[in-house]
Amino acid sequence: MQNTSLFLCMLLEFDNKLISTELFKRKFVCDLSKCKGACCIEGDAGAPLKENEIKEIERNLSGIKKHMRQEGIKAINETSFFYKDEENEPVTSLVNGNECAFVFFDKQNIAKCAIEHAYKNGDSSFYKPISCHLYPIRVKTFGDMQAINYDEWSICEPACDLGESLKVPVYKFLKEPIIRAFGDNFFNELSKIDSEI
Repeated sequence: MQNTSLFLCMLLEFDNKLISTELFKRKFVCDLSKCKGACCIEGDAGAPLKENEIKEIERNLSGIKKHMRQEGIKAINETSFFYKDEENEPVTSLVNGNECAFVFFDKQNIAKCAIEHAYKNGDSSFYKPISCHLYPIRVKTFGDMQAINYDEWSICEPACDLGESLKVPVYKFLKEPIIRAFGDNFFNELSKIDSEI
């Protein structure tokens, strides 16, 4: 889900991207045992979706529904699995204006993603929205440029505490989604920048 408190700091520019230095300075490792997956429940809108992701979810929806709660299925059946937010961008639908329609809860009452769960169980060929995979990185496009920022949100304090104790910067924790979104060369460039700043 998205939170509008986008945190901007010093920006570095390369490869048509503006990169916040917070990706290197901030430490972050998700601590689901403490936050319980709150980023899938709280916020002011659903998770941002790309146009190609809408098509992927639509194509895999029957398999994804096998892993959804009845509340989520009801929400998307009544409208759709996505809607346009205040910026006219597509985002995942919500249950009663709260959690993402694709949320389900495990035995520890931790919010999990039905899209990802369906993929891991062989019921879908789509992993999950890149906006969710990249969080707490948020990406905004301005013409030919992309701004890559760290999104500061109080619900992630346990992740910041764990990241500090393990000394893992945001970009290293998010290596897999960064490579998925931007490629190996981009991640290697981030590593190089980190060694120089």
